[in-house]
Amino acid sequence: MNYHVLTLFPEMIQDGLNTSIIGRAMEKGLISLQTTDIRDYSTNKHHKVDDYPYGGGAGMVMQAEPVYGACKAVSEKIGYRPRVIYLTPQGSVFNQTIAEDLAKEKDLVFLCGHYEGIDERVLEEVVTDYLSIGDYVLTGGELPAMVMIDAISRLVPGVLNNDESAQFESFQDNLLEYPQYSRPEEWNGKIVPPVLLSGHHANIEKWRREQSVIRTALRRPDLLDKAQLTNSELELISRISEPEA
Repeated sequence: MNYHVLTLFPEMIQDGLNTSIIGRAMEKGLISLQTTDIRDYSTNKHHKVDDYPYGGGAGMVMQAEPVYGACKAVSEKIGYRPRVIYLTPQGSVFNQTIAEDLAKEKDLVFLCGHYEGIDERVLEEVVTDYLSIGDYVLTGGELPAMVMIDAISRLVPGVLNNDESAQFESFQDNLLEYPQYSRPEEWNGKIVPPVLLSGHHANIEKWRREQSVIRTALRRPDLLDKAQLTNSELELISRISEPEA
């Protein structure tokens, strides 16, 4: 997987992703990260990339030409036109299903806007996907880009030490992950559930599945509509959802 981030702050992207699991994945060559400074494609001698909006209004708008030039340079470098993701609160909300879809690509371009946004004409020209990380406004697209790159990279083979760990986490099967425990067996008066110490793998898997269903019902019931649930799991949800007498 090759990531290309078009930004006014390339050092922010590089510094934010060069550590931990993602940093190690880059060292191993499993993923690559290239940042492109949009200012390098400004035709202004001061490398200015923004101007006042037509029609008036507050703030400034990023101009079309520098963004187009940066995007075109990436396409020419890799030899084809890749998917270009514009990070905007007006986009579809990013989720695990979208991450899985994007992880199938060879190259992904993330376009990070600033100010009051980017000239609509260049967005119509280059953008293939409009994505958001939530219904709120940030100062730029860099943080959303890093969030998405982190989530997508975990799905690239070899990035995680245990390939199964990416398959059995929160939001897989539209259920939240079950509770996790480690040593010691007792901490602060709380003990590890005995089933996890039993060595009985079938019982452990059954318990974990039930806990995932319960946790999802309590914390993210909106996910249950898309989950594949058995009749007994539906009965379990109905019991924990009933108000106490």
